[in-house]
Amino acid sequence: MTRDKYKVHELAKDFDISSKEVVEILTQNGFEAKKSMTALDPNELDVLFNVITAKNSVESFDAYFAAGAKKEEAEPQPEKEEKAEEKADEKAEKSAEKKAPAKEETAAKEEKPTDRSEKQSDQKAKGKKPESRPAKAKAPEKQQPAKAKDDHKIQSRTKGEARRVDTRASNVNLDKYNEKYDEMASSSTRGREMGPNKQKLKQKSQQYNKKRGKKETEAERLKRIAEERAKRPQIVVKVGDEITVGELASQLKVTAAEVIKKLFSYGVMATVNEVIDFDTAEIVATELGAKVEKEVVVTIEDRIIDDSEDKEEDLQPRDPVVVVMGHVDHGKTSILDAIRNTEVTATEAGGITQHIGAYRVNCNGKKITFLDTPGHAAFTAMRARGAMATDIAVLVVAADDGIMPQTIEAINHAKAAEVQIIVAINKMDKPGANPDRVMQQLTEYGLVPEEWGGDTICVPVSAKTHMGIDSLLESILLVAEVAELKANPNRPGKGVVIEARLDKSRGPIATLLVQNGTLKSGDIIVAGTSVGRVRVMTNDKGRKVNSAGPSVPVEIMGLAETPNAGDSFNVVSDERLARELVEQRKDQAKQEQFNSYHKVTLENLFTSMQEGEMKELKIIVKADVQGSVEAVKQNLEKISNDEVRVKVIHGGVGAINESDVMLAGASNAIIVGFNVRPDPVAQANAERDGVDIRMYRVIYDCIEEIEAAMKGMLAPKFREISLGRIEVRNVLNLSSVGKIAGSYVLEGKVTRNAQIRVVRDGIVVAEDEIASLRRFKDDVKEVQSGYECGIGLTKFNDIKEGDIFEAFMMEEYRD
Repeated sequence: MTRDKYKVHELAKDFDISSKEVVEILTQNGFEAKKSMTALDPNELDVLFNVITAKNSVESFDAYFAAGAKKEEAEPQPEKEEKAEEKADEKAEKSAEKKAPAKEETAAKEEKPTDRSEKQSDQKAKGKKPESRPAKAKAPEKQQPAKAKDDHKIQSRTKGEARRVDTRASNVNLDKYNEKYDEMASSSTRGREMGPNKQKLKQKSQQYNKKRGKKETEAERLKRIAEERAKRPQIVVKVGDEITVGELASQLKVTAAEVIKKLFSYGVMATVNEVIDFDTAEIVATELGAKVEKEVVVTIEDRIIDDSEDKEEDLQPRDPVVVVMGHVDHGKTSILDAIRNTEVTATEAGGITQHIGAYRVNCNGKKITFLDTPGHAAFTAMRARGAMATDIAVLVVAADDGIMPQTIEAINHAKAAEVQIIVAINKMDKPGANPDRVMQQLTEYGLVPEEWGGDTICVPVSAKTHMGIDSLLESILLVAEVAELKANPNRPGKGVVIEARLDKSRGPIATLLVQNGTLKSGDIIVAGTSVGRVRVMTNDKGRKVNSAGPSVPVEIMGLAETPNAGDSFNVVSDERLARELVEQRKDQAKQEQFNSYHKVTLENLFTSMQEGEMKELKIIVKADVQGSVEAVKQNLEKISNDEVRVKVIHGGVGAINESDVMLAGASNAIIVGFNVRPDPVAQANAERDGVDIRMYRVIYDCIEEIEAAMKGMLAPKFREISLGRIEVRNVLNLSSVGKIAGSYVLEGKVTRNAQIRVVRDGIVVAEDEIASLRRFKDDVKEVQSGYECGIGLTKFNDIKEGDIFEAFMMEEYRD
């Protein structure tokens, strides 16, 4: 049995071979190369055991075990020989030691005669020596500990242990012990004395006195600092795309002031918290003697989103994605209905497509994905998204209308997206159909028909009679075949969000077009600022599917919020990191929005004041899908003029709810609902708070009504209407009312509520209002030409004979 987690190096150790040999055996037998710490699975272990067993196999086990037994018997003999040699060496050393003291003692005997007792003790000791040898031979192992014990006898004295000296021998070497005592005494006294420290202090003071004698100049100081820096090891600094001055200084191990000084010398005014780019940081760091390396920042997107390019052998043919584009009411959806044998047009409000529809059509055993885009001017962004996500664009042009504004726009979108254009000349069943005129107009925009020697396929069709539909499908398949469209289905799915909406019962629902890889149920996806797990996935026919390959449109549930139409989506591996990425994107969007608001400076003060005087119409837009929200928002903001600015303060998907009404009431806004209705609570609150809610199903009506509302907000414009000319023929001074002009109406008339312009010698002297208008003694409302009257003015009293009064009124008008 093998144990769990049996590693490569353990097996190599057990078999007494190297790990490299184990790895080589594995690679030779078709397994992956492993490292020494890698665990081996049962299959690999079986192969290893078989190979190693085969390599070390023996012919006879009896001969193998006999050889092992002989080897064991032969092994102890060298040990005995080694021990015998060690004993011989020890005896030789001891005899040499004994001879040396013996010589010293003979010299001492010449000076001082020894006692008989000492001689007797020597003889006794000599007599005992042969007896002690067998004891030593019996226990040779105890010699080394005994020797070590003798070496530590001097140290053991300090611990209070008894010191034993064999006085029976006459060859005691006392000088050896005296030398050790001297060494111990000198080392202990040296530790107590401060002699070396004093010496060091003395040396330092001498150096200090030398320095004081000669003052260091600035040039020498800088030279010394440069030398010290040169001696230091070179610092390696890692800098990303941007770095603050403070962080750079800390990495360079210098003060921030030094870095700022260097930047200042290069003409860059920076503070400690200022952000500088990589190039600037590299120049500064190099000047300060450091080496700069570019720091590669691995973002969350790099970690969880697979952006690697596919190998040629992994690519497989995929279905073409076709977008149908053209002017409003030229029959785009009708052509798709003819292809699909359905009637989508009948379900669209006003017969106008207001969403992107994604469909799959089977043609001659091959499938084509169609995207139907709106043709109205309001849906420019939606058409651009449709063109960017597709391979072929079918441009629908009505044979009786020809090229129209949105047709030109569709041509430009298709060219910008670099997709092949096929022109479908529709409504050929109408009496006024003129396909030649359409082809002539197409050449003006760089689309030369194949019939005229160009490369643009033009197919005359009729959605009503189904004429030319088969030819159109064959042309699409032909263009797709030439383009050799390929994708890799064996990788995580990625693509684009075609449409998104909020369903009351099912939550956020997104229509996705898979462009590469395969999207499966249960996958974690990130779409713009939305993240979630695919709970339910349905195809264009509403049937539940478990996976969707390249060029397949699907509708999914499970996102946390509705993504923006046009956002790209990716299948990711880590849900936690995906949520972190979404939060980063949201923060970035908020920062961009915050940066769009400029602070008031002297330069833009007057502009800001003008903006403050500008009237603002605040609107909250709610629609059934995200694409419609964008379309309504863009078109409403387009109708702003110099005096009234339309500002969409909020746009969302779903029914008009209570929070929308609260926001409208707080910000004095009106609510525009597009294909949605308010819930009962929101309706009641709107009536209570006086919030205006407008609901529309067709975008034309929405734009026209908002324009009408804006006209009521425009600053009133006035024009002067001349009523008549009056000549002053006499001036009367009345104490009660002042001067009264006795006048004669030359032409027109003068009324009681008219304004008067006083003209003297062709120069306007004053403008005033009429205070009183009398004929004889009666107050009158008006006096016609050819009659006399008395006119009193409100403010102007310097009336003279011969003055001309011009009567006029100011009338308010609208363009």
